[in-house]
Amino acid sequence: MIGMSEPQRPSPDALLAQARREGRGRLKIFLGAAPGVGKTYAMLCAAHERLKDGVDVVAGVVETHGRKETEALVKGLDVLPARLVEYRGREFREMDLDALISRRPAIALVDELAHANVPGSRHLKRWQDVEEVLAAGINVYATLNIQHLESLNDVVERISGVKVRETLPDGVLAGADEIELIDLPPADLIKRLNEGKVYVPEQARRAVGHFFSPGNLTALREMALRHAAERVDAQMVDYMRSNAIAGPWPARERIMVCIDERADSDRLVRVAKRAADRRGAAWVAVTVETSHTLTLPEADKDRVAAAMRLAAQLGGETAHLQGDDVVAVVLACAAERNATQIVVGRPRRLRLLDHFAATVTDRLVERGGAFNVLVVGDDSEDARKVPKPTAVQPEPQDWPGLALALAAAGAATGLGFAIDLWLSVASISVAYLLAVMVVAMWIGLRPGILASVASFLAFNFFFTEPRFTFAVSDVQNLLTLAFFLIAAFIVSGMASRLRAQVQASRESARRTVNLYEFGRKVTGAATQDDVLWAVVHHVADTIRGRSLVLMPVEGRLSVMAGYPPEDHLDDKSAAAAEWAWSHGKPAGRGSATLPAALWLFLPLRTGRSAVGVLGVQMSEDADLPSPAQMRLLETLADQAAVAIERTTLVSDIEAARVATERERLRSALLSSLSHDLRTPLVSIMGAASSLISYDDILGPADRRDLAQTVQDEAERLNRFVQNLLDMTRLGSGTLKPRIDWADLSDIVGGAVERAARLTRSHAVKVDIDPDMPLLCVDAVLLGQVFFNLLDNACKYSPPGTGIKVWARRAADHISIEVADQGPGIPEADREKVFDMFYRVGLTDSQPAGTGLGLAICRGIVEAHGGTIRAEAGLHGSGTAIIIRLPLPPSPDVAGEEA
Repeated sequence: MIGMSEPQRPSPDALLAQARREGRGRLKIFLGAAPGVGKTYAMLCAAHERLKDGVDVVAGVVETHGRKETEALVKGLDVLPARLVEYRGREFREMDLDALISRRPAIALVDELAHANVPGSRHLKRWQDVEEVLAAGINVYATLNIQHLESLNDVVERISGVKVRETLPDGVLAGADEIELIDLPPADLIKRLNEGKVYVPEQARRAVGHFFSPGNLTALREMALRHAAERVDAQMVDYMRSNAIAGPWPARERIMVCIDERADSDRLVRVAKRAADRRGAAWVAVTVETSHTLTLPEADKDRVAAAMRLAAQLGGETAHLQGDDVVAVVLACAAERNATQIVVGRPRRLRLLDHFAATVTDRLVERGGAFNVLVVGDDSEDARKVPKPTAVQPEPQDWPGLALALAAAGAATGLGFAIDLWLSVASISVAYLLAVMVVAMWIGLRPGILASVASFLAFNFFFTEPRFTFAVSDVQNLLTLAFFLIAAFIVSGMASRLRAQVQASRESARRTVNLYEFGRKVTGAATQDDVLWAVVHHVADTIRGRSLVLMPVEGRLSVMAGYPPEDHLDDKSAAAAEWAWSHGKPAGRGSATLPAALWLFLPLRTGRSAVGVLGVQMSEDADLPSPAQMRLLETLADQAAVAIERTTLVSDIEAARVATERERLRSALLSSLSHDLRTPLVSIMGAASSLISYDDILGPADRRDLAQTVQDEAERLNRFVQNLLDMTRLGSGTLKPRIDWADLSDIVGGAVERAARLTRSHAVKVDIDPDMPLLCVDAVLLGQVFFNLLDNACKYSPPGTGIKVWARRAADHISIEVADQGPGIPEADREKVFDMFYRVGLTDSQPAGTGLGLAICRGIVEAHGGTIRAEAGLHGSGTAIIIRLPLPPSPDVAGEEA
């Protein structure tokens, strides 16, 4: 029971937080509202106190700003030499992070935690340096002004008109182990400013008229006090959880309001909100889901959901709790959250039995001795009226269930007559108890109670003396009947509760299976269309209605998928979808925004961004989703958003890959153009210039050499341009071989003759099968293949080595091989060398190529229906380019077929 001194264990979150702090330094922040309040002075005073205790203290960085009192305190400390960083011709002094970690003091002093480091430092901000110091196990004393918090940046700018450039995340302050607030009234701070103890006189006069005005300082002081109080309160809650203290500790007001299906639940929320505002307290609205919750009418479920939405809209926290013991669950939650006041509604006793049973409110007041319980009266018009007996309408009954209850009592009576032939009268009651239990488990509580009463009367009428009357002559039989009636009521109640729990378990299992099936569907979907179809189909099946997904297309929401198929929305629904998309909150039918729409829209958001909107429309018999359906829809929407984002990320990755490949090809093309165009042009221009400038002193041999240079470089340039043209034709599909009969020896011989100047330093050997048949090929294109292969072999083979062209006829193809004695191609690159602009990085001394020659070879060979590949040469030396062409039919056969 809550409130008793029973042993408790620390929460798993508290234990995990303690484990994370093992081996990590502790951070203490001296927090001030504005510059000049004395943060650095207080930090140095604290350091001297620790120094007197024998603690190793090092000043990592301390900004004195020329203040004599501060400088005097620094002199007694071990100061770490600053690291000089040069930036734009100037030297800046920064904290030497590596030296501080190597020094490993017990406490490091780091001033101005939000300071931005000079570009070129390891971290952008000083607080990131401190994180590394803490991770090394060194304790840190640091200073911080409240205006440097990132979340307050815009607020400070509105208050003071000054944009604070140096900020740090709020999590740094929230993660501090200790905070010491350095406070100074605005009048005293302005006095210090005028005395020159903060800034120089001229700068001080400007500051008083702008940032350091009394109003600005008061607002900043309030923010500093509030954040310090919140941090201290959070530390207190962490301490209570880590030490398993049940609480509450009324150090700060916390209000919890309990919501149920009563009609005035929204009024309870407003009362809690006003009470929290008056006290400046945090507040939370909770509702407890029991096995009885599933049997509530849809109107009651909607009332609970509406009250919880109202609490969220008013800025309160909401929590859905589970458990059959409502009082124990509420008190446990209140103890965990350190609530000091619980707001509940006044119980309404409309029936006679209610006056003899303790309500949830009564038990909460009785058992919640450690908490203040505020009971709010019902201010509705119905509550102020005195109920009249005649005005109470009988609740609708389940007549088939009641009839079955009477039938079960009748069947038990028939069984009782059979039992009466062999056993005593007391044994007959077991048959009636069995009937009561079956009715309560299968039908419900009310039919079970009716079966109990009917069984009691039947047992009395038919089986107790005197029989066939309701009179009881024997006292023993009277006790039997009394105990039977009590047992029947207890059995019916327990069986009914078991039935409700079974239904709740089935509902929970159905939700789990629903989420599992949905996760399996969206995980297996590969494309965005498949994911969207799985989402709308599953959601529509879950709510037994209609669903659709809208996503932004060119700045406007468009229907991307719907089930049943839907591609148009009315104006009201479209407006609700736009609002849900832009504000990230539900809108449309059943919500607080644009409820006149025909659809309810839920935003699809992830931690990264919003991806779309999910629209649902219930079937005609259910106008709005139930609270359970609403929670399931929100969960499905979260999973759908993650699945859609996954496909979007895949598309982004593919687009980035294509862009990277395009950029690589662009860079390779520019590199090729810059080298293979510029080099021959420079040679041609140099030779032509020499012919013109030194015509009178050049001999015939020199002129011939220069002319030869011009010709060679022009042919080289022509080959490069031809390769580009051939590659363009291959890419566009316009390169079509002109097939004709040709002799392979003539094709290879022509290529060797064209490459004579390139192969002057190599011995080219041609070995072609004498029985090689004529080939049905484009002789010009195939000759270009052999020329490119010879050119490539000459580039990457050392001078004096040989190049061999070998060709043989096989059973169904012709195999051709061009082998060199160069360094060879690594196995991993043998397929890539046929890609455009791909070049193997071998040695710097080898000439650079364009990476087009082998790509053109592959295109021409494949256009002839053949294949080309690169392999290692003989005995693993050099490279062998192997071409395989299909064996053509003989010319005679071809002529006959024609």
